[in-house]
Amino acid sequence: MAVSYNAMPIAPVPVPVGGSLVVSLAAGEDEVRACQALRYRIFAEELGARLGSAALGLDIDAFDPYCMHLLVRDSATGEVVATTRLLLDRDAGRAGLFYSETEFHLEPILALDARILEVGRTCIHADYRNGSAIAMLWAGLARLVEMHDIDYLIGCASLPMADEGGQALALYERLVPQHLVPPALRVEPRLPVTAAHPAGGGTPSLPPLLKAYLRLGAQIGGPPCWDPLFDVADLLIVLDRERLARRYARHFLGQ
Repeated sequence: MAVSYNAMPIAPVPVPVGGSLVVSLAAGEDEVRACQALRYRIFAEELGARLGSAALGLDIDAFDPYCMHLLVRDSATGEVVATTRLLLDRDAGRAGLFYSETEFHLEPILALDARILEVGRTCIHADYRNGSAIAMLWAGLARLVEMHDIDYLIGCASLPMADEGGQALALYERLVPQHLVPPALRVEPRLPVTAAHPAGGGTPSLPPLLKAYLRLGAQIGGPPCWDPLFDVADLLIVLDRERLARRYARHFLGQ
C-alpha cells in the first residue's frame, strides 16, 4: 500500500535562514512531481545518470509512492530548489525493502531495535548551493526526526567513479579511521567497488553532501558499492540520533 499524500503532515518548520526559503513536505501529486523534476534535472541532465523517465523529464522509481518528499521552495519565485525523499521503516515494510537494501546487505542495521528513517535522492538547484537550502532541508528533516521519534537515519552518499573506482576507495580509506561505524553495524556492498590501480594525484576532496552528513555526526557503514544506474560509488551513511552533532541538535531540535 502506497503512502497517501493527502494524509501526510506538512512539516511545521519556520524559516531559520535564507530569507525567502521555506521547507515543507510535498502535500500532493503536483509537489511530488516538482521534486521529481528537480531530481531529473540534476541527476540525469547535470550528472549523466541513466534514468528511465527521460520522456517525462522526471526521476521516478518504485520507491517514490512509499516515501515522504521534503522540499525547499523559494517563496519569491515559487520554484522548488531542493529536495530529499524520506522512507520510514513502516513504509519500507510495505515497499518490501529500503532503497539502500538494493545496494547493501543491511542485516546488521535491520536487526536494531530502533526506529529507522532512510534519506535519499537529496539534491540542490545549482543556484542555491550556498548553504542555505541544505540548512533548510536539515531543519525540516530534524523536525520529522522528532515527530516520528527516529533513532537512526540511513542513506547513500555518492562518490565519483574516477580512476575506475580508485578515487572512491582512496576516499573510503581516508574516512575509515574516524568515521566507520562499530563492527556490529558494518554492512557489505552487493557490488563492491574494485580498482585496478590506486587513485592518482593524491586523495580527492569529499563531495559536499557527504561532508554535510559527516558534519551532522554521521558515520559510514562499510566499503562502497558501485551503482551502475548513476555510475557512482555509494557509501552507506548511518546517523545515530545520539551522535547528532551538538551544534545541530541545539539549532534544529532545541537540545
